[in-house]
Amino acid sequence: MTPPQAGAAVAIVPPPERTAHRVEGVVPAAFAAAMQKAAAQKLDLIELLSAVETLVGAGQKSLALLLYKIWIAHNPEHPSRHLAWFNYGVALSDAGDLAGARDAFLEAVALNRDFLPPLINLGSVLERMGAADQAILRCYEVVNALAAVDGNAVAYKTTALKQIGRILENARYDENAEAVLRLSLEINPHQREPIQHWIWLRQGLCKWPVLTPWASVTRNLLMQNFYPLSLAAYADDPLFQLGTAYLYSKTDVGRPPISPAGGWPKPEGARRRKLRIGYVSSDLRAHAVGYLTSELFELHDRRKVEVFAYYCGIRPEDATKARIRSTVDHWIEISDLSDHQAARRIVDDGIDILVDLNGYSKDGRTKLFALRPAPIIVNWLGYPGTMGSPHHHYIIADGYIIPPDHEIYYSEKVLRLPCYQPNDRKRIIAGTPPSRREAGLPEAGTVYCCFNGMQKITPPVFERWMTILSRVPDSVLWFLAGGEDTQERLRQLATRSGVARERLIFVERKPNHEHLLRFALADVFLDTWPYGAHTTASDALWMGVPVLTVSGRGFASRVCGSLVHAAGLGELVCDSFEHYVDRAVALGRNRAMLQRYKERLVANRDHCTLFDTPLLVCKLEALYAGMWEDYRRGKLPAPNLINLDRYYEVGCQEETEALGFLSREEYHRRYRMGLAYRDGVSPLPADGRLWPPAC
Repeated sequence: MTPPQAGAAVAIVPPPERTAHRVEGVVPAAFAAAMQKAAAQKLDLIELLSAVETLVGAGQKSLALLLYKIWIAHNPEHPSRHLAWFNYGVALSDAGDLAGARDAFLEAVALNRDFLPPLINLGSVLERMGAADQAILRCYEVVNALAAVDGNAVAYKTTALKQIGRILENARYDENAEAVLRLSLEINPHQREPIQHWIWLRQGLCKWPVLTPWASVTRNLLMQNFYPLSLAAYADDPLFQLGTAYLYSKTDVGRPPISPAGGWPKPEGARRRKLRIGYVSSDLRAHAVGYLTSELFELHDRRKVEVFAYYCGIRPEDATKARIRSTVDHWIEISDLSDHQAARRIVDDGIDILVDLNGYSKDGRTKLFALRPAPIIVNWLGYPGTMGSPHHHYIIADGYIIPPDHEIYYSEKVLRLPCYQPNDRKRIIAGTPPSRREAGLPEAGTVYCCFNGMQKITPPVFERWMTILSRVPDSVLWFLAGGEDTQERLRQLATRSGVARERLIFVERKPNHEHLLRFALADVFLDTWPYGAHTTASDALWMGVPVLTVSGRGFASRVCGSLVHAAGLGELVCDSFEHYVDRAVALGRNRAMLQRYKERLVANRDHCTLFDTPLLVCKLEALYAGMWEDYRRGKLPAPNLINLDRYYEVGCQEETEALGFLSREEYHRRYRMGLAYRDGVSPLPADGRLWPPAC
């Protein structure tokens, strides 16, 4: 999961006052008139763009493209022809005709080398076509062409650098992407998206401290621009996470001016038909969410619910996507639909409960949810934390992840399953497990593993891992491979800690069914903190590998503890780093104890709560029924967003890394002190409520 990415850079549109009204009844006549004027060279550029917008607004994209072609063909000497080619390219790109868009942008560039937006968008199109190297070259043309300093030059240059960074990041050239984004921030430090990605990249590269300020990019500026998912991997600070989610929803998602909510089903509708449940996700494919939910969709009781899957992910097919598509009642691709078009489809489908399986993760459609296309909206599974939004009514967790006294950290109403995470009992495990030698592991000694993403590794965790290796002779720590530079960085840190670099072993990534086989070679899975293992933990437990974790306050830091409890090994959930280290050392030194844990996992697998998917589905459907009853009775919960901007401001000033395992009382005391100081500077109204944040 990564922060969301920007699309094409810019498009030239007509001024609002010149935009034609979108009246479907006049579209054929308007098109005919515009076509005749274009052919007679009597349609100026603004009129062309207004006519196109009218056609697109009426759903006539093909006619809009045809009008562009006619205008371009009949106006060969028009001085603004490059603008028409550019906007034609934008329209073709939006329609999915990448080759046509590429050719249109090239025409625009050929007509006016000084007009830079087509080069920026050309880079985006080339990237989508798989030509990342050509895309980067085109973006660098923009950067190199902008020696003169003026407003447009700065905007175009930072946009081009941002796009280069995005392409490099998607191509996994993370070191280069970080450097390019830093250059963009040196030009303009007040860019939220580049800061968000720069932080995310440094987390994945294990460049510590992650927040390293320079020049005009201050620590406070970096803290103010955290992406919510990155913050979960940075600090166990759920009050700051709540405030950050609220700010992201308010600033980056925004409040849409128009909603299709008038088509909501009436509350009494549930008496006449099954509940219609819509799941929105980009990850119903070979992805952690797809692996977890595959059996869920098969087990839904079709006497109670009708299941709609709204898929907004990548196009390539895979077995997981095909399996899910074959088991849901309705599979609707919305990747090519605008947010308003997708919302309109959801309204027309009569969805009662819309489940957000992305949240603040890559390719999530958060602006779609802001349109409120269903009367009930639920946050579950895809994002480990609160959305802090005005339109997510419920968050689904369990009693361990969000105990009652933690509900103040969530804007949504908390509902609970026996265990938060679904699991697929039919997951494919193919082939023969490799030997230790084949996997690059020593024949003897304890193999600790951590197959979490590199962005989850933090300095306090890595320090404890080195202590564990120091205290357990002949032990090694086994990772999934990161970039060569990142692996070398971790090896050097190990050496400085007195641990031989060879004791850190990295293994290449493989398809999931092959990767699962490798778990058999591991003795203990060591979890990360504050963002622990989720799907990876249930994979380890399914394969009989004990998981040692330490739980904090926030959602992301408590999921693994929930899974380990649900697997029947609650004694492996620690409440401090000292406990975590001592327990890991004891396990590494006692092969008999390790074997007993593995045998318990295998014996309990078929009846423990973690893998009781039928129970989870039954309880989930009961939660859905309860949500509908809330709505029917006019008791739908309103997200509590009171004073979240103030918690956000205080969190920005906290040394979040130092919060560690403070007691709940001490943690709250520090926030009360910060709030009191802030109120002394900017007093609240007499009736303003500062604490608690959500009750």
